[in-house]
Amino acid sequence: MPDTPEKFENTPAPRRENLLLNLVCNIAVPTIILMKFSSDKWLGPLWGLVVALAFPIGYGVWDFARRRHANVISMVGFASVLLSGGLGLMKLDGFWFAVKDGAVPLVIGVAVLVTAGSRRSLVRQFLYNDQIIDTVRVDAALDARGNREAFARLLKRASWWLAGTFLVSAALNFFLARYLIRGTPGTEEFNAGLGRMHLWNWPVIVLPSMVMLVAILWRLISGVQRLSGLEQEAVFRGGGEKGKGRGEVDLNRPKST
Repeated sequence: MPDTPEKFENTPAPRRENLLLNLVCNIAVPTIILMKFSSDKWLGPLWGLVVALAFPIGYGVWDFARRRHANVISMVGFASVLLSGGLGLMKLDGFWFAVKDGAVPLVIGVAVLVTAGSRRSLVRQFLYNDQIIDTVRVDAALDARGNREAFARLLKRASWWLAGTFLVSAALNFFLARYLIRGTPGTEEFNAGLGRMHLWNWPVIVLPSMVMLVAILWRLISGVQRLSGLEQEAVFRGGGEKGKGRGEVDLNRPKST
């Protein structure tokens, strides 16, 4: 039996992540602790590092318990935080922190390429997911127009674009860490460098990466509109009936006798 408009409208969206709380726990609080409270007067270098890392770890556990949703990116980020703590406790120098910071987006970029073309591709988790796109409606429209294979090729191209974004991020992460992290591990100076790394990571790496992601999403949405025949409002979740394409039949309309 074909999917009805009611099914499109009533498909529950996954609970959204709290972006503000994400930024506070993963960037703001660790930065403040590392830069202002890692001196011997307060927490000391060791406990300053431990307390700073506890916030992103605690947030990751809490968010998973709340939304019951985890993806490869979240797990890699969680592992990155634990690795930062391990490197700090082993008192390895800043070079290894730079390697770690560059390796995380590099691993994600490689994973994007490896999973390209599969049903579990990372481009689906990043861009073509239920939080952004009404995938039920779009998939039904693609099947109705016989454009499923063309859509698979579109997703594969998007995977290459997305992988390129992470490769650029890997290079920026490595060189930024080499430039900012100074001093001997376990010292105030070293923790302050980690704090500056957290702070500068946002304008130098995160914002440009977001711009590139938006550009990739825009190209993906344009391709989805072309292949599905849907208007832009119908492609995005919550678009409703007003966004249906011209060729989409209202299956809820009573048949004339």
